[in-house]
Amino acid sequence: MSDLVSILIPAYNAERWIGDAIRSCLAQTWPHVEVVVVDDGSRDTTLQVARSFESSAVKVVTQPNSGAPVARNRAFELAKGSFIQWLDADDLLDPEKTAHQMRVAKEIADPRVLLSCPFGTFYRRREKALFERTSLWRDLTPIEYFLIRFNENACFQTDAWLVSRELTEAAGPWSEVGSPDDDGEYFCRVAMESTRITFVEQATSYYRQGVGSGLHLAKSTKTLNALFQSKVKCIRHLLSVEDSPRTRRAAVQLLQDWMPYFYPEHEDIVGRAQQLARELGGELTPPRLKWKYRPVEWLLGYSRAAELSRILPAFKSRIACNYDELFYRLSQS
Repeated sequence: MSDLVSILIPAYNAERWIGDAIRSCLAQTWPHVEVVVVDDGSRDTTLQVARSFESSAVKVVTQPNSGAPVARNRAFELAKGSFIQWLDADDLLDPEKTAHQMRVAKEIADPRVLLSCPFGTFYRRREKALFERTSLWRDLTPIEYFLIRFNENACFQTDAWLVSRELTEAAGPWSEVGSPDDDGEYFCRVAMESTRITFVEQATSYYRQGVGSGLHLAKSTKTLNALFQSKVKCIRHLLSVEDSPRTRRAAVQLLQDWMPYFYPEHEDIVGRAQQLARELGGELTPPRLKWKYRPVEWLLGYSRAAELSRILPAFKSRIACNYDELFYRLSQS
């Protein structure tokens, strides 16, 4: 079934969004699509909502709560397609997304080519999605992908990719270390195993913001240790593709960009990051806050100012989300 695309959805406490996500799958104009939903032990009605869509094209299973990577690995075990579309339970696919990428895949006829596309961020109204182009939005070699991702702290959202089964199997399963950046590490492996990355401008996916607490508010030492380990793995993936002065500089830049998540409270992680940077021939410096937080730093110290720099964007995002929700409800009334 070389034309079949498996859309794989891990879901946990997503009762508000899972229906829309599944509907966006069933609205695909590509005629050969199956949907696999793995409910990760939700405590709300996610499972019941998902099961209301069950059919020959939609398979729904449940498991004890084990985390998104475990749910994704389970979904892949059940997938029958020759191409894999990962989709988070609160995100959406444009109706033409799969069709545009599959047409390009069939023209290329190389299962080791990884397909990407533009993605927009939205809160409640998809038509208000914001598309912010980065240097990744073009055709790339694997090494170009790594260098841009590390040097510019740019990324693709999980839903933007389309991956052949062969490439998915070559990359291996999702890591189960509990990192909030598990998708970043996973797609580094996928890119590493690819021959090139082809950007399909016409395809589109939509990433919903304002749903969870966000990576910027991660506090637990366990979570941040897992986050740091995922960055270490990404660096190892890069160096396995090319170990050179330019890739080592890029690896140090990646560590520097992620320092604000660890500094200064998590001294152990900061120390390990500094040691790794020195092994790579670089040196990390204390992260600098934006100018608008400097007065707080002068008055109350770096830690308080850094905490405000994490809280304020989350607060603004929540206000924007509530504003968008209000207008969505008004448009439905």
